[in-house]
Amino acid sequence: MARLIYSMITSLDGYAVAGDGGGLGVGADDEEVHTFVGDVFRDVGTYLYGRRMYETMAFWETAHTDPAAPPHIVQYARDWQAAEKVVHSTTLEAVSSARTRIERTFDPDAVRRLKAESDADLTVDGPTLAGQAIAAGLVDEYHLFVTSTVVGGGTRFFPDAVRLDLDLVEERAFASGLVYTRYRTR
Repeated sequence: MARLIYSMITSLDGYAVAGDGGGLGVGADDEEVHTFVGDVFRDVGTYLYGRRMYETMAFWETAHTDPAAPPHIVQYARDWQAAEKVVHSTTLEAVSSARTRIERTFDPDAVRRLKAESDADLTVDGPTLAGQAIAAGLVDEYHLFVTSTVVGGGTRFFPDAVRLDLDLVEERAFASGLVYTRYRTR
């Protein structure tokens, strides 16, 4: 059975999307961090996205074609392209990447079946969609990439009014100031 992993960059105060529309701080664009992210998620078989996260990530469909793209960017693009993508959206008309389909609703039972039938792990990306997966008890691991910036508001990494008991299984600090922590659901 595959694991469902929720992972995002977050601000130090726990926001996955900054309320002011600005970034979450430095570190995510660092080559060391990006290479690590690529290594951690290289074998993901399916990405579950909300519309906005998909629109952000669709960049990777063509990122490898930039002649100036460094090797770690090209590798990440190729890994992303190899995975299946499921976009949960009521408004998206069409997708711009291969191996991608649209689902109009988030169906926890369909995700349970996908986990049971998959040999490779899945990720759920985007705090709104992840909140639905968390509420349904589907998330097995949480991977947080925490910047050293406090943004003061926005969309939280964890949904409000949720209690989770987690075990810390891995941590790593990067020279950029970003800290990675991986937790497993008890």
